[in-house]
Amino acid sequence: MKGFVRDARLLGEFLRGAGYKIVFTNGCFDIIHRGHVELLRFAKSLGDVLIVGLNDDESVRRLKGKNRPINTLEDRALVLLSIRWVDFVVPFSEDTPERIIKEISPDILVKGGDYRVGEIAGADFVLSRGGRVEIFNYLEGYSTSSIIRKIWEGRSQG
Repeated sequence: MKGFVRDARLLGEFLRGAGYKIVFTNGCFDIIHRGHVELLRFAKSLGDVLIVGLNDDESVRRLKGKNRPINTLEDRALVLLSIRWVDFVVPFSEDTPERIIKEISPDILVKGGDYRVGEIAGADFVLSRGGRVEIFNYLEGYSTSSIIRKIWEGRSQG
């Protein structure tokens, strides 16, 4: 699959060597919705290349519960790579993307939600290298968990 890269260190070295401003974000991206798309568009606007760290299926189960993910790693990666703002997808098996953030060494780390910079995995590393951390506020009413809940309850998202 074009853009699906398992060697984060090699990808980071190549892109940095070519002089690209690298932006990184991460997540489960189980059921893509408008909030995800807005986050990805915002992240891409900050640099030249957007790399998305994608939790593998086992780490999604640990984080979200035994009924998740709804979609497999390969399916989630394909959907992400179909979004024009996403250049590369790098899977990871840990609960946080800290290892691949260190391997990629992005210039900008983007996280969605109500986080403080100190709570974001990899933020200290990115800041220590002169990079920056951006927090994208979630769009109210858009979350994979709420979509799944509405489906289980038999209601459509309005």
